Amino acid sequence: MGPPVVSRGRAATPTLGKAMLNKYARAFFTRVLTPFAAFLIRRGVSPDTVTLLGTAGVIAGALVFYPRGEFFWGTVVITLFVFSDLVDGNMARQMGRSSRWGAFLDSTLDRVADGAIFGGFALWYAGKGDDIALCAVSIFCLASGQVVSYTKARGESIGLPVAVNGLVERAERLVISLVAAGLSGLHAFGVPGIDVLLPIALWIVAVGSLVTLIQRVVTVRRESAEAEAEAEAGAGAEAAAMAAQEPTDAPRNSEATS
Repeated sequence: MGPPVVSRGRAATPTLGKAMLNKYARAFFTRVLTPFAAFLIRRGVSPDTVTLLGTAGVIAGALVFYPRGEFFWGTVVITLFVFSDLVDGNMARQMGRSSRWGAFLDSTLDRVADGAIFGGFALWYAGKGDDIALCAVSIFCLASGQVVSYTKARGESIGLPVAVNGLVERAERLVISLVAAGLSGLHAFGVPGIDVLLPIALWIVAVGSLVTLIQRVVTVRRESAEAEAEAEAGAGAEAAAMAAQEPTDAPRNSEATS
């Protein structure tokens, strides 16, 4: 049956820059977080528990702080709990535990956490932030992020490779939004003019998500057409092979009946 699956996420096809960043960043955080992950294992904590607690922390940071405009502290809390996504995978590797369920749980709760973050922004702009346009942009970021993830998952579920990452994926959405939110939160500490970063970031994420969605839809359409063309070509070749056999069979049949 092969070795147990220990990855709690889905393999991607990153670009060279992303691959290098992913390689060195993961190597660094693996060294830093491995002792902590080992400590949790010794204490009997499961990777799934870490995943659930991490998601709960992100939700709390987003929906408690962001709607009140406390972007700095909300981002601090979210960032601390975001590392749980690395800790649970590290624990799974150390335990050698098959994690198809863990991969599913990770992917599902990632969508919940993303919704909480952009939902927190939307609540702020719908309330004390008093900006309906940015509230709508935040909601669009929330919805488009979910659909971008769905297009890849749905394409793969019908047997297509969906060989494109797109301009703005989940990592980019979170980094752009959280960095801008954290810096914008410094406005409360007296840093002037810095609060404009969050609106700019939301517009960037919205446009980037739309472009990514279009890229993935176009890719799925192209791959689907190619797959259907290959299937039709295969069926045509099979029919031609059967037809080629009929003339050689016909004389034999006539001789047998004469």
